[in-house]
Amino acid sequence: MTFETWLAFLVASTVFLIFPIGPTILLVITLGLSNGPRVAPVAASGVALGDFTAMTVSLAGLGAVMMASAEVFTLFKWVGAAYLVWLGIRTIQSAGSSIGQSKTDGSRMSSYRIFRQCFAVTALNPKPIAFFIAFVPQFINTSVPLLPQFVAAIATFTCLAWLNAFFYGRLASRMRGVIRRPSIIAWFKRVSGSILIGMGLATLTLRRSSI
Repeated sequence: MTFETWLAFLVASTVFLIFPIGPTILLVITLGLSNGPRVAPVAASGVALGDFTAMTVSLAGLGAVMMASAEVFTLFKWVGAAYLVWLGIRTIQSAGSSIGQSKTDGSRMSSYRIFRQCFAVTALNPKPIAFFIAFVPQFINTSVPLLPQFVAAIATFTCLAWLNAFFYGRLASRMRGVIRRPSIIAWFKRVSGSILIGMGLATLTLRRSSI
């Protein structure tokens, strides 16, 4: 992969990560508002590992299998949709625990649970897996060894994913310092939980030909 090609991949990946805001970043923002500054590095690491996993299995062939097999694609679609709906319901339920609690003793999750949720939402989304197999090959030179190019692409995208999630996590934690009323945080949780459920239901409408 030449420097020019890598730079083009860097720019394209940055745009893909920033726009639009999907379920992963929405979850990171919600966690940042609920748990404070410690969320940013933990959530970013979960997101990065999720993207690393999705990108690796996609380039290893799962993305191609998903595009070719209706059964495999449907399985991933239902698992990803079910997890998003479940997470949305849990987020709405947790909104009640924010009412009447102070900024410092609010409903806090363990770092492991934050990491696990961010990883699962990212890795179980079928759309990025199929997207990677259509996106990355555009920057690959098939006349030279593929493995070093795959490694460079995966490393670049994973680092960008970490930085993107870290930024949103820190931004949300700073907003938490401004938005001190637990009722406002609870309201945001209900809204974001509803959006996650909506995204989960929308995932069920995905077809292989639409990706």
